[in-house]
Parts: sequence; C-alpha cells; structure tokens
Amino acid sequence: MADNWCTIESDPGVFTEVIENFGVEGVQVEEVYDLDSASFAPLEPVHGLVFLFKWKQEQDSRPVTDAMAEPDLFFASQVITNACATQALLSILLNAPSDKVEIGPTLREFKSFTSQFPPDLKGLAISNSDTIRQVHNSFSRQEPFVIEETKATEKDDVYHFIAYVPFNGKVYELDGLKPGPILLGEGEDWLSIARPAIQARIERYASSEIRFNLMAVIKNRTLVAQGKTERHQRRLDHIKARLELLETGGTAPPPTSDEDDPAFALATTADELRQQQAEEASTLDDLKRLIDDEKRKFTAWKEENVRRKHNYIPFVMGLLRVLAEKGKLKGMVDAANKKVADARAAASAATSKAN
Repeated sequence: MADNWCTIESDPGVFTEVIENFGVEGVQVEEVYDLDSASFAPLEPVHGLVFLFKWKQEQDSRPVTDAMAEPDLFFASQVITNACATQALLSILLNAPSDKVEIGPTLREFKSFTSQFPPDLKGLAISNSDTIRQVHNSFSRQEPFVIEETKATEKDDVYHFIAYVPFNGKVYELDGLKPGPILLGEGEDWLSIARPAIQARIERYASSEIRFNLMAVIKNRTLVAQGKTERHQRRLDHIKARLELLETGGTAPPPTSDEDDPAFALATTADELRQQQAEEASTLDDLKRLIDDEKRKFTAWKEENVRRKHNYIPFVMGLLRVLAEKGKLKGMVDAANKKVADARAAASAATSKAN
C-alpha cells in the first residue's frame, strides 16, 4: 500500500488544497521570499514553516532529540519516497495547538491512532493511510507511458521538504530522514529562532545551490482580515457615537477602552475624533481590499489546480493523429529537429569563438 506516491509541486495553491482535502479548516499556505521579520508580520499567526532544498548526503553534528522523550510531539520517519512534502505538512498540522488549528476528524483520528507509535511506525502509518495517500496523489501527473522508477544517484537532483514548528515553548526542525527531532531553541517568538536556522542552512549551500523554497502554514488570511474588520468597525461605531454627542452639544466622557480592544482609546475632542475616524475608515478600506484580493487568489489557485490535474494526453494524442492523417506531422518534426540542430551549432560556434 505504500507504493506509488507521486512528487507534488512546491506551490502554495497546491499545498493549501492538500490541507483542505485532509479536512483541515481555516488554514492556508503562503510563499515567503525573505527571512527578515517584516516579511512574516503580514502572515501572523504562523503555525509552521516548510522548507524545500536540494538534498545531499552530509554530516550533521547537531544533537537529535529522542522522539519518545517528547511523546506529544508528532515526529515520523520518512519511509517512502516522494512523501516528504505531505509529511512536512503533517508535521506542522499535527503539532499545532487544537485551539488554534481545527485539523478535522481524519487527521484527529490518525493522530490519536499513532500517538504511542515510535517514529518509524508513524512513518509507516502515513504511507499506509489510504486517505492521506489519495489526497497526496490527487496531484499526480498523467503520463502516456508507464515509466519504471529507478533509485536516484549522486548525479540526480533530489529535493527534500522539512518542517519547522513551535511546540510547548520550544522550536524544532522536523526532518523525516533524521533519526529524531532537532531542538533549535526555546522562546515565545519562535520565528526569531527558526529564521536563523534556515538562513544557516541556505548559507551552507550558497556556493553551489540557489534553488530554495520557503512556505508558511498560516491562519486563513480572509478569516484574520474579517476578525480585524469587526474590531475596526466597532471602533468606528464608538467614534461616530461620541462625535455625534459632541456635535449636538453634549459633553464627552473621559477616554475609555474596550475590554476586547484594550489597545484603543476614544479621543475626547472633536478634532481628535475626526482624525481617529479617518484612520479607522482607511484601515477598513485596506482590509476590504485584502479580502477581495484573497478571494481572487483562491479562485486562481483552484483554476490552476484543475489544470494541473487535468489529463491532456487524449487531446495531445488526438491532435498528433489528426496531423499525421493530414500529412503535416513529419514536416513539423523535421522543422523542430532542424531548429534544435541550428541552435546547437550556434552554441558550439559561440563556444569555439570564445575560446
């Protein structure tokens, strides 16, 4: 049952749909292009990070934590090829606090079932889960021929996903190819601990590799924006009420704060209230634009994923058949071969001239 796990594209739209199909609610994935703190601020809260890099055999002197010594931390050994993307996502989702992430019945049952398993058996449980494998393989590419899989050699480019997660005040690197979790540090600001670790890994490969990808598993941005919209609308309502009181000749009470919004205090003068009113109205406009942008982005992701999953092979084969019947296929193939030969000749001439 552990056979035939496809490779899946490192793309936030793909990973978000995988998470949704697991039954997880209110979570999405966003690509991160910079490791500075300002890049993460708009994504808060961040549940975990998925890092993709070109894997190579190397010595790692960092101490490994005994996974069984931290029994509530979900850590699984990777026992099947191509499963590391889904395994990295599971490492984040199954270690997220239940009050922050609703993982749904499928993953909740899986987490409960494997809670006492050692890492190798957890890895086997992932590979043997029909639901997890089917969700993962929903992004498999259609191939016109059955291609025999071969073991990667040192000359092949092999890419690997790992996860960075906060757990019980600690920060871990979870790599299924390692014998256990790697403790990076402790602290409430977990990203300030994870970011230098990722930067150090990038710098180790900087001389020979530039292809990396970092994605954040975060709370759904529309839900975050909707919560902020409610808070700022309440502020605006309070401002309007006090401003109307002043404009009708009433006396404004002393500044007060909302128990649910202690960072905000109403002004007492009409000018200050108008300034607050303009600021809150501007913030609400920004949040509305963000919600609209997120709707368009999710629509685009769904359209792209439909194209990724669609089987174009019958169309291509039909087109080739029609071209052959009309006697046009051979001429197109010959023209393509000539174009390739000309390009190679030009490249060879340029190389000879440079030398």
